[in-house]
Amino acid sequence: MTEPTAFAWTPSPAQIESSRLRRFMDCLGVDDLNSLQEYARRDLDGFWRHAIDDIGIEWSVEPHTIHDSSEGLPWTRWWLGGRLNLATNAVDRHAKRTPNKTAIVWEGDDGSTREWSYRELGVEVARAAGVLRQLGVGPGDAVGLCLPMMPETAAIFLACSKIGAIVAPLFSGYGAGAIASRLNDCDAKVLVIANGFERRGRTVAMKPTADEAASNIASLRHILVVQRMAGLAVIMQPGRDHWYHTLAAGQPDTAPTYDSDAGGPFMLIYTSGTTGRPKGTVHVQGGFPIKATQDMAHCFDVTADDRLLWFTDIGWMMGPWAICGALTLGATLVLFEGVPDHPAPDRLWKVVERHRVSILGVAPTVVRALMRHGDDPVSRHDLTSLRVLGSSGEPWNPEPWLWFHEKVGGTRCPIINYSGGTEISGGIVGGNLLTPMKPCAFAGPCPGIDADVYGDDGRPLRGSVGELVVRSPWPGMTRGFWRDSERYLDTYWSRWNDVWVHGDWAEIAPDGLWYIRGRSDDTIKVAGKRLGPAEVESALVAHPAVAEAAAIGIPDPLKGEALVAFVVLQPGIEDTTPLRQELATRISDELGKALRAKTVEIVSELPKTRNAKVLRRVVRAVYLGNDPGDLSALENYAAIAAITSVR
Repeated sequence: MTEPTAFAWTPSPAQIESSRLRRFMDCLGVDDLNSLQEYARRDLDGFWRHAIDDIGIEWSVEPHTIHDSSEGLPWTRWWLGGRLNLATNAVDRHAKRTPNKTAIVWEGDDGSTREWSYRELGVEVARAAGVLRQLGVGPGDAVGLCLPMMPETAAIFLACSKIGAIVAPLFSGYGAGAIASRLNDCDAKVLVIANGFERRGRTVAMKPTADEAASNIASLRHILVVQRMAGLAVIMQPGRDHWYHTLAAGQPDTAPTYDSDAGGPFMLIYTSGTTGRPKGTVHVQGGFPIKATQDMAHCFDVTADDRLLWFTDIGWMMGPWAICGALTLGATLVLFEGVPDHPAPDRLWKVVERHRVSILGVAPTVVRALMRHGDDPVSRHDLTSLRVLGSSGEPWNPEPWLWFHEKVGGTRCPIINYSGGTEISGGIVGGNLLTPMKPCAFAGPCPGIDADVYGDDGRPLRGSVGELVVRSPWPGMTRGFWRDSERYLDTYWSRWNDVWVHGDWAEIAPDGLWYIRGRSDDTIKVAGKRLGPAEVESALVAHPAVAEAAAIGIPDPLKGEALVAFVVLQPGIEDTTPLRQELATRISDELGKALRAKTVEIVSELPKTRNAKVLRRVVRAVYLGNDPGDLSALENYAAIAAITSVR
């Protein structure tokens, strides 16, 4: 792939001089980014000791050891002996020192707004903690959090940490099946939902979905309902269901904070893989919050003076990331519940202008959609408050990158391209305010991440596409998958000894800039949302007409990837248009409308290995008319013709 030869953005002397990363490097006595990364490789403990001081992490008990890999690099422990709590770092200390500073600004789909100061956020977190304790939630208990992006979402998220519980954030658009499978896995006691919310001016009821999910969650004791829609009535089951605002009104304005071990779990984020059930990535108090905050400081240059808006959902990694990082740094977190082009194409730019957003993060999919409306919706708004643009979720292509850079950022704002994942707690590669940038590129590994690109021989590769890997531990690395350590090792550590293989194709260009070329596994990314084929296939196979199913992602100019499902029908079942529509609807009902299939294809058979493993890469390649590669493991060559016939 030919890359642009000219830099689209070069930092000004003022941007370099004032950046947090430059000041951090000065404190370490290093002159450039290569020297910074070499420092981290040479003295891992020293780098991270200085990093937590730079981002201002506070401990109730200081750690006596920075990291320990004696049980193997995949099981590295960090901050041994240290104790801290996210609620202390993200809200309580700011509520004491800067109580009147704005912590959260919220705008709903309907245009309504609310603001909370750090003092008000602290009170709400304390009340939420009291509510959870009243419902019997204690240290180590799991709480499912399935809410739209609203102030209460952040408060209840932080309250889980405050009482030592484990929060399991869930995509607000999930269907009942997706919610139940995740909360069953972690034995959740409580599910927190809203009675409903607005999306494009239409009411989306959440309580019926929660009721359906609850009937299939054996451990669930309570549903806590946040009243987002005042006029939306719901059916409440006595003893099980509770209105959040009613219980919160009876709680005190302060609450004790659980003194958490740095290695104690505080969050499970479920991410889909290519096989099996969703993976519960385990994140600890001294992991995800520290990595998120450090990336915000050293990649995105977030300070206490910034207002950060990242267009996301609590169920995707960037939702918790925004809450943890922005609030720990004492910045203002802007939460937008709506969609970028409703009720008009300029909605997102209006939100940026109204709330004086200084750091805006979106997926390339959002930019592709908005640029179709032309330049006028952007030019009508004053976007001079912006100083940094961010992107994550999927690879760019040059045209939307340049449009975002020129029309939204006015060519003065860097686009901090950022890629990593849920299991990383943030980025493997990213940008910064020191490196000149070309469209679609990354400056390189995030500070402190020992990343590289390997060829098939397990050696560093330059100028060609290879596997993105990480060779040294970092604080944000997931502490395995919940109750499934072997799957964790097999997923990330099984290819090369003590090397994390992330599953992305990457390339380091001759000029030193990095590029992500896509996924090297079968995971589907629809508009930046990771979706495992197994979840789609499970929903389809549960239909009595379906014998087998396979799901793939195909390139989509708007969403990055679109979902296509392939179905083998039971004997005697006729292929009809209503049946295909019914199967497509089943996927949406089970997983959520945002993950609906572009099409459902009926085929006579699926390509498999001798041990009956479906070769999804072959399905995808043949359907797209590409070279399917090595077919030595294929058992049934007739399946190639079956896929070819429907493309």
